[in-house]
Amino acid sequence: MWLVQAWSLQADSRRFEYSADAMGGTFSIAVYADARARGDAAAAAAFEELRRLDRMLSHYRPESAWSDVNRHASERAVAVPQELFDLVVAALEHSRRSEGAFDITVGPLMRAWGFQEGTGQLARDDVLQQARARVGYAHVLLDAAHRTIRFARPGVELDPGGIGKGYAVDRMIAVLADHGIDRALVSAAGSSLYAMGAPPGEDGWPVVIGGRPAGSNQVRLLLKDESLSTSGSFARSFRADGRTYGHILDPRTGYPAGGFLAAVVAPRTLDSEVWTKVVLVNGRDWSAQHLPRNWRAFLCEHERPSSCGWLP
Repeated sequence: MWLVQAWSLQADSRRFEYSADAMGGTFSIAVYADARARGDAAAAAAFEELRRLDRMLSHYRPESAWSDVNRHASERAVAVPQELFDLVVAALEHSRRSEGAFDITVGPLMRAWGFQEGTGQLARDDVLQQARARVGYAHVLLDAAHRTIRFARPGVELDPGGIGKGYAVDRMIAVLADHGIDRALVSAAGSSLYAMGAPPGEDGWPVVIGGRPAGSNQVRLLLKDESLSTSGSFARSFRADGRTYGHILDPRTGYPAGGFLAAVVAPRTLDSEVWTKVVLVNGRDWSAQHLPRNWRAFLCEHERPSSCGWLP
């Protein structure tokens, strides 16, 4: 079920659509171009960029630079490509700004709750305690002069799940622009997208948040030259002892966040993808005070429709 969907627009002979699978989900591209050949070439280049990033950032590929860090950074400083180093720098900066609500080292907790490879399970107290000891962005040590990453203790690992797709969308948009495209919508796995320009005759790309049948719970908006990402505890969840446990975890406590659905509109998809988790974990009051200026956030808490709304 998609959390973010583009509305149906009037058919236009210059609109071309494409899709490909990567990073564990489906990426979609819609472009307006003066000829199919231009749209095809631009989309092909954007998907090649996506595949390049998948090879570099995947923690499921043993040969990736990301996996190399996770294997060896507890033993020694690992030199990485500048692009990967800069992405980790951005992730750690978001961790500091969010007071730890976003943490790129959350992987051991995801595994403890059974979310990394499955639909989830109750985490045993002893397993959770061990996982929490290996989680904490302060354990990631960076050396900008030598472009290296090292972990301060064994068992720490980097998880690209909360930032990689958003970064990929931003890079795909840049590639489309390099190929002369100025109107495009790029979406990653239905949870993050970037709207470049606007369709002909429109003020922006119409988007709906919710992915449910039409009704009062849907939120519709127009996007132009900005990103939108969503996070929902219902996307991957399980029930136990009469309670629903979602896959968005608070890295500081080790337990699932209480929010139900969050959406963030920001200039970059990397940023909106991260901050949907931040808003979901930190809640309405904190987020209203700390959300960067000119960003927008929507939040539903505790599965109560009456609590849904944009932050002031």
